[in-house]
Amino acid sequence: MQTRLSTLYFLQFAIWGCYLSCFGQLLGAGGLGKDIQWFYAAVGIVSLLTPALMGHIADRFLPSRNLLGACHLAAALAMLAAWFYAFTHPQMEFASFFPIYLLFLAFYMPTLALANTTTFAILKANGQRPVDRFPAIRIWGTVGFVAAMWFVNSAYLCDGAFGFTLSDSDTASSFRFQYNSFQLLSSAIVGIITALYVFTLPAGSTPAKTGTSSLKEIFGLNAFTLFKKKTVRIFLIFAVFTGVCLQISNGFAIPYINHFMGMPEFAGSLAAGNATMLFSLSQIAEAACILLVGVAMKRLGFRWVIFLALLAWCLRFLFLGIGNPGDGLWLLVLSMLVYGVAFDFFNIAGHIYMDQMSDSGVKGFGQGLLMMMSNGIGATFGMIAAGAVVNSYCQWQQMPVGDSSMRLFMGDWIAPWLIFSAYALAIGLLFLIFYRTSRRPGA
Repeated sequence: MQTRLSTLYFLQFAIWGCYLSCFGQLLGAGGLGKDIQWFYAAVGIVSLLTPALMGHIADRFLPSRNLLGACHLAAALAMLAAWFYAFTHPQMEFASFFPIYLLFLAFYMPTLALANTTTFAILKANGQRPVDRFPAIRIWGTVGFVAAMWFVNSAYLCDGAFGFTLSDSDTASSFRFQYNSFQLLSSAIVGIITALYVFTLPAGSTPAKTGTSSLKEIFGLNAFTLFKKKTVRIFLIFAVFTGVCLQISNGFAIPYINHFMGMPEFAGSLAAGNATMLFSLSQIAEAACILLVGVAMKRLGFRWVIFLALLAWCLRFLFLGIGNPGDGLWLLVLSMLVYGVAFDFFNIAGHIYMDQMSDSGVKGFGQGLLMMMSNGIGATFGMIAAGAVVNSYCQWQQMPVGDSSMRLFMGDWIAPWLIFSAYALAIGLLFLIFYRTSRRPGA
């Protein structure tokens, strides 16, 4: 069963890995570069409602497995529509493309929490504790994300020929999926495979009850009693401020690394031309660190684990700002490596914590509530603000790259990264001050 659940996470995150990190470059090439922040803030817009709502439905009406499979299928069809629009419209219109992408997110984002709910329920049904088994399962989600990134980084379709390349001197290099709409098609195909696979799993959580419910129950408002627990309330408030960090990284890191291709001193750099693969070091670091989460929670406690995550975000942004693909390549690599602690120590620890603190009848909602606060409220408003910061220092320009040209996000990138670094450090220090709990391990 652990192997089957690991396969679920491999597919679950491969869907995202196909496009998430290189989506900003596609948007810039399609004339929507100034709107990148809205597409990444859209993750937050849908997370304000759908993950929590779907989690409540899994708690009350449908086995979580069935709901997970249905959401994956609907998300895959929406992504297929997004690919078709982008493929047939080299210069995209925000009003046409954004609603399609929003529809994809409305169904995909709940699957992140539903996969956790299903996995936790299956593990418990087999007499295993999630805190012991989940990290080893979740690590395969990272492997799937990396595999998808490597695929779109090097795969191309040029004049009817399909192949792989890492060299910018290859005539097919500019047709690689990381630059065009085929990243979306790849995501849609993996999504369909995932939906079919989900229905082969055990049912997961069993609904607590069926039948009609009040409007308050339908929207899961009863489960907001989680906010009555002081430590949970403080954590969820800080999850709002932490949620923006991941979207900043996803939305702007690839266009930032790619922009070095437009600078003569870094022209032809292997790192600048393979930004998606360089970025994948982040997910490799995530895989390396994920097994440390359970140990860290037992040895250090939840409070220090979250602080270390925010300190790592601070270093992540700092190293990005002062690094480059030349003599500063080691700083870019170091930025990718600290991502493992930044991501795992907040997200994995946070989901385990919410499972521990939620009552049996609202565990699905507890997972969705964390998504709503971090990927919802935090990512929405934070990403809009972050986009304003980046756009005040940088702008998309058509730049010569080799024998052709490419739209790149040029400007003074150091200032935005330093601002984001200072922000993460401030949030981490404030969390240490305000979050207080018992000294028992894992608290």
